[in-house]
Amino acid sequence: MHIQRGVKFLLHKRGKGDSKNLAIRMRVTLRGQTPIDFPTGHNIDTADWDMENQCALPSCEYATDINRTIDEWKSVMNEIFARFELLEKRIPTPGEVKDLFNDMVGRKTPTNASLADEHDNLFRVFDIFTETMGKQNQWTASTYEKFAAIRRHLKDFDPILSFPQIDDSKMQEYFQFLNKKEMRNTTIAKHLAFVRWFLRWAANKGYYNGTSHNTFKPKIKGIDGNSKEIIYLTQDEIKTLENHQFLPTQASLERVRDVFLFSCFTGLRYSDVAKLKRTDIKGGFIEVVTKKTNDGLRIELNKHSQAILNKYKEIPFPGDLALPVISNVKMNEALKVLGQVCGIDEPTRIVYFQGNKRMEQVLPKWALLTTHCGRRTFVVTALQLGIPSEVIMKWTGHSNFSAMKPYVKIVDELKARAMTKFDDL
Repeated sequence: MHIQRGVKFLLHKRGKGDSKNLAIRMRVTLRGQTPIDFPTGHNIDTADWDMENQCALPSCEYATDINRTIDEWKSVMNEIFARFELLEKRIPTPGEVKDLFNDMVGRKTPTNASLADEHDNLFRVFDIFTETMGKQNQWTASTYEKFAAIRRHLKDFDPILSFPQIDDSKMQEYFQFLNKKEMRNTTIAKHLAFVRWFLRWAANKGYYNGTSHNTFKPKIKGIDGNSKEIIYLTQDEIKTLENHQFLPTQASLERVRDVFLFSCFTGLRYSDVAKLKRTDIKGGFIEVVTKKTNDGLRIELNKHSQAILNKYKEIPFPGDLALPVISNVKMNEALKVLGQVCGIDEPTRIVYFQGNKRMEQVLPKWALLTTHCGRRTFVVTALQLGIPSEVIMKWTGHSNFSAMKPYVKIVDELKARAMTKFDDL
């Protein structure tokens, strides 16, 4: 049998226009599969490289050593494929080719190499990244789960993915791979942003020599926020929640209601409400350092938020917490039940994109309630009450006005709708 393959020697450029001291790599392509790159350990200037014949020109000081390595590696690779063609009569996997070649030329393989020598072992480096960043930024369990999902997607895309393979073309292939999974475009955009973060970290640590973390910026529909529906409660819906009388058997649901309303009246994220301690409550305000951004915030209490704190003032909670907060997952589930019980069922349209397709759904509002709706409700309500954006940002910790634009747009639409009521006079 004959195994279709290609063996080329290429110069690796770290950026456009690079022409000095470029690494020479052997690239092996096996029947259209993902190429395997082998660094030769030699570097050369483009002026000293014969692109057509893939060898060093006599003008290069180290031409003899470079060309000897190239000839030896070609011979070894031909021997490897001859073994599979004549003896095993099958097509090898890229991993088998890589391990056998490394063994034959005396290089360390992934099974015996230290991480310092194996900088292209992307998945091992990814594990170090998540461990390091997780400790440094105090990731929650949900954040670890997000990065575990990213690792699985990368592994499904290419089980032997390595740093030398990653360029804009490879990232485009990965982008198309994610599109085939029918993810929402907003999810794909976040996913790619996390991958770029990993590559940027890897580049700073010396594992990755490419530039795709800076150069790969695909156009993705529907991620500019213009089509995104912000789910929030109206002032009437807030009053409905406040005034609802729960049965004795619904005590847990009542607590969920109170914690959610506290977010609606303070603008705090769930993660910050969940760690709010009684010592954070001062005379008429609370002081917190946000878990997500490490910002120090001072938020004045209004009569609604103060009443909720007073309600639980004498009830002890673990860790001296101020409120009876349950896990984010359980609270999101309970909020949907709460919405149903309280009749928060206004038909609400959500718009999103999958690839180039614009998708629409209409659901009752209770089905869309999450803990983050409390923070959004706070911003929309504050704008409706005429509070300046600059003041709201002091409370919420938003760092720029672009984050406020979707909320301002909502309030402008509400004002326009309200003005049409004069037409009925």
